[in-house]
Parts: sequence; structure tokens; C-alpha cells
Amino acid sequence: MHLEFTVIEGDFVNAGTASSSVKKTLKQLNVAPPVIKRIVVALYEAEVNAIAHAYGGKVSVDINAQKIRMVVADKGPGIPDIALAMQEGYSTARPEVRDMGFGAGMGLPNMQKNVDRLNVTSKVNVGTTVEMEVDF
Repeated sequence: MHLEFTVIEGDFVNAGTASSSVKKTLKQLNVAPPVIKRIVVALYEAEVNAIAHAYGGKVSVDINAQKIRMVVADKGPGIPDIALAMQEGYSTARPEVRDMGFGAGMGLPNMQKNVDRLNVTSKVNVGTTVEMEVDF
């Protein structure tokens, strides 16, 4: 099964649309609730990062009997130092994003904690791609 969603820069009202839709689908497929929770947390974090830090992007989700693969690809400023960005509390969020309660620097660390495999690639002034997999 393949699902796709569009992420729009600054559209915090619709943050979580992809993760909510994936959650509904996984429930219909009788995936274990603890696994669903991990997936939703990781995907939500990636979704919010694309909304807060990038100029829009795409969420692609592939589900089969063994695993879910999620790819969030954005067009944006990129991440100059991925290792630094993986540290809890590190954030480049703008003040207005922080004022809305986002940008605490937990996005990438929370993704890492909730998936079986995480790969982040980024090119400055081009964008970032976050690839995540969770086994069932």
C-alpha cells in the first residue's frame, strides 16, 4: 500500500494530517498499538520539521506485511550538521515557531528513538530527506 501527502511550509493547522491518516490505516490493518504509536510519533516529528524548517515537501509511506517505510523529503535550507541536529535540544527554529510550542529540538532524536532504521540526508540550500522504517 502506498500513501502520499503534501506538506506546506508554515501550515501548522494541518500538521499531523499524514501521521493521523497513517494511524487510521494501520489500525485498520490490525497493527499492534505500541508499533502504531512509534510510527505516528516519528512521522509527526518529521512532518512538523518539514512545516517549520522547510519550504514544503512530500511524505511518502509504503506499508507491507513486514514493515512500514516513510520518506519525508523537503525543499529548504537543509541541515548543515546532521550530527549536531541529532542532539536533543538543538534547534534552529525561528522565534515564532517556538512561540507556537514547536522547535524544542526533539524532532530528530524522537524519530531516532521510535524507528528501527533512520537515514537523514541533506544538502544546504536544496533540502532534506528523512527515511524511516519500522518492522512489524
